[in-house]
Amino acid sequence: MAYIIHLDEGKCGGCGACPAVCSNFEMMENGKARVKNKEVKEIGCNQEAADACPRKAITIRKVR
Repeated sequence: MAYIIHLDEGKCGGCGACPAVCSNFEMMENGKARVKNKEVKEIGCNQEAADACPRKAITIRKVR
């Protein structure tokens, strides 16, 4: 099974919570977060990042 990780840049407040708990996220120069790998085989820490986001900007969807 695979998962699609989506980060809504419009909702992102740049707090840095997602990269603090998951290495699949990084902060960009514009102060917003970015997903490094949008399709992953295991949810792993991506769910922790979604749970940590105060603006609920991260969504995870199952594919296949």
